[in-house]
Amino acid sequence: MTREREYTWKRHLPSWTFLALLGVMIVLLGTSFVYFGLYNIGADAPHIRPVYALIDSLRERSISVRASGISAPADLASPQRIATGAGLYGEMCSGCHLGPGVERSELSHGLYPQAPELAKAHPMSPAEQFWIIKHGVKLSAMPAWGKTHSDPLIWDMVAFVRKLPSLSPGEYRELVAGAPADHDAMMKQMGSATSGK
Repeated sequence: MTREREYTWKRHLPSWTFLALLGVMIVLLGTSFVYFGLYNIGADAPHIRPVYALIDSLRERSISVRASGISAPADLASPQRIATGAGLYGEMCSGCHLGPGVERSELSHGLYPQAPELAKAHPMSPAEQFWIIKHGVKLSAMPAWGKTHSDPLIWDMVAFVRKLPSLSPGEYRELVAGAPADHDAMMKQMGSATSGK
């Protein structure tokens, strides 16, 4: 690059003083935005479209990247996993995510963003579903079940969630009612299994 071209190129760049002032202005505007509570964080006031689109994209990419190294167990579609997952789902998930023939609850009506209805097909991999159940999702009321549940139990939930869209309301009720043990019993079994190691 000749000196003349280099000089012309540098002449079009903003000065360090300008960049420093711009940075200070951005920090002041951001601080004022937060301090004066300009953004309504209430669950009954939906995000504006650009904010929702940004959060949606951030969530999808974050989950996809973090789930990329997770491998599903070979027996994910086994009847035992699905049956155990049905019991866990019925006790822990159906209040927000519903199920075939399940009416919306007061809790599910008040959520924002709305919890996805898992009886409807969702284009997620088993690894992504596992990651979401284990780690939860910030600002969505989705808890991190991995803090209280083992990976095998979380895979059981994934197995059931993957079966859910193909179930009729009657099949759903039958699977949940016929789960091998209630949640408390499963947690006790899990605790005794881990303490015996």
